[in-house]
Amino acid sequence: MLAFRNSLLTLLAVALLPACSTEDQPPASTTGYSVAEVPLHQISDDLAAGRTTSAIVTGGYIARITAMDGELNSVIAIAPDALQQAAASDARRAAGEELGPLDGVPILLKDNLDALGMPTTAGSYALADNVPERDSEVTRRLRAAGVVILGKANLSQFAGFRNTASFNGSTVGGSPKNPYDIRRSPAGSSSGSGVATAMSFAAATIGTETAGSIVGPSSVNGIVGMKPTIALVSRRGIVPISLNQDSSGPMTRSVRDAAMILDAIAGTDPEDPWSVEADEHVAPYEAALDVDALRGARLGVIRPTGASASNVTRLFDAALDVLEAEGAELVELPSDALVDPRPEMRVILLHDFKVDLNAYLETTPSLVPVRTLADLIDFSVTDPRENMHTMDYWDDAQATENGRSGAEYRAALANGHRLTREEGIDRLLREYDLDVLVTPTGTPASRIEPDGTPRAGPIPEGPRGTRPPGLTVVAAVAGYPLISVPMGLVDGLPVGLTFAGTAWTEARLLAVAYDYEQASMARIPPDRALGSR
Repeated sequence: MLAFRNSLLTLLAVALLPACSTEDQPPASTTGYSVAEVPLHQISDDLAAGRTTSAIVTGGYIARITAMDGELNSVIAIAPDALQQAAASDARRAAGEELGPLDGVPILLKDNLDALGMPTTAGSYALADNVPERDSEVTRRLRAAGVVILGKANLSQFAGFRNTASFNGSTVGGSPKNPYDIRRSPAGSSSGSGVATAMSFAAATIGTETAGSIVGPSSVNGIVGMKPTIALVSRRGIVPISLNQDSSGPMTRSVRDAAMILDAIAGTDPEDPWSVEADEHVAPYEAALDVDALRGARLGVIRPTGASASNVTRLFDAALDVLEAEGAELVELPSDALVDPRPEMRVILLHDFKVDLNAYLETTPSLVPVRTLADLIDFSVTDPRENMHTMDYWDDAQATENGRSGAEYRAALANGHRLTREEGIDRLLREYDLDVLVTPTGTPASRIEPDGTPRAGPIPEGPRGTRPPGLTVVAAVAGYPLISVPMGLVDGLPVGLTFAGTAWTEARLLAVAYDYEQASMARIPPDRALGSR
């Protein structure tokens, strides 16, 4: 565990824990509350009913992180005022002034979201002094709902957009481990968020996704993760890769919990102009949940391809049986239903990263030593805590010219949208008269490779077809929503089931995911999975 993480996590936890046993504690009958595997909606109900307090729940999570995170490396920092936030929530409830169902519920943020009182490092020492003067819009909305911002979760550095070689986690937070098998990867880039949710280190976490960074970790850590339509949730105050593909969303232990969080964070933000349409499309997401949502629904089945597809075939077939038993009509789609958009995505992300990161860095405090991508490259070449890792994505992004106005970029964006929208997801939904697409989210967690191991990376150079097309990447370039729900275990390791649709269909996706979740009850927590290996 690295020194920076030690100082922000362990020391803060030790300092905060005594506050949990002051004279302000509720009667002894309510102090035995265990947070392990308690879903967010149950904590919400228990707080409302007076069966526990936010101070007890928050203290329980801090104690659990301190005792159990260790080599899992999922949490970078605990908020120094976490228990004060909890006490303020308890005071509001006592006065009959609670702010809603999330009031007093502790949630961890991925450490690329700005939150007052803690640095936003994106996992890099270049941003160690990036203590923001404002909350990100997501954080602001959560605070307005009464959420206790518990701390920051580890991540792949700069959300995984640094290099092609293996780089497990971040220099600040270390290498996160999969709680089902610490020799396995928790996936990226929202790795810490996935592990922390699976381990009940918070009621829920917030992740971010550019091309699989919410649903991937959700799948291999056995939790629910939703990536919303681009700009349904504001990106202001989040360290970016690409405003064309970046999204922020909930990572939870149940679909209901994800819907409750989306109810709080979705909507238009004037400071994210891309979100101008969001308010028109916001729906009451928790209210949309329905155990009969699959009845009569037409689902397009996309079977996995590639060498590792056989790993999940049995599990996927069992999930399809559940969907059919719930009343869904399954429509098998051809193996070439999707086209791989990675060539276009490579051009989009390299150009966007330079433009969008430079814009974010301009807003950081004066103590931050990097103001541009070029500065970040120089810092990471010379700083001994950073220079052991390559940075070919950064070099390639820095070499781009003309930003979003160049002909190559504009052609890639138009082509990418055409292939993934009107000739991709929208075509399949229309041509086969489908409501939703369904596919395995991925394969079981891979073994952790040593840092520096050569690999192709998510946006390999080369012609189309370098990899089989996947729904996660197609939805990423399209900017369309998807949700991953636990599907069960393969050799003791979780795999998720993805539901995807066209833009602004979060309510429908949550509803069918909820129906499947309630019918299958397929999530098996890490401690209960040990015997299945």
